[in-house]
Amino acid sequence: MRKSDLFILYLGTLSGLLLLSLVDAGNRSHLATQQLAETRREVRALELTDLSLFTEARYTRHLSQSDRHTPFQDHPLALEHFPSGSLVAPPTLLRSGR
Repeated sequence: MRKSDLFILYLGTLSGLLLLSLVDAGNRSHLATQQLAETRREVRALELTDLSLFTEARYTRHLSQSDRHTPFQDHPLALEHFPSGSLVAPPTLLRSGR
């Protein structure tokens, strides 16, 4: 076998694998669309409102439900030890000092 024949065989194999991956992506996209529709129905039925962005601390799970003192519930001098607390700013209402 010549090198050019091996190269063509290699390209053909890679092209076939690419085609298979595209077909698989199409199938998974269809399944994901169905799953997303089911999730939307569940959210409407359960009347869920808040998006849970982080799973670490209770004051970063639902940002609309946190208050000024939540990070310090363990003790007043507690340091922020969850990285997600530094990624999200406090709500505007809490920053205004009202």
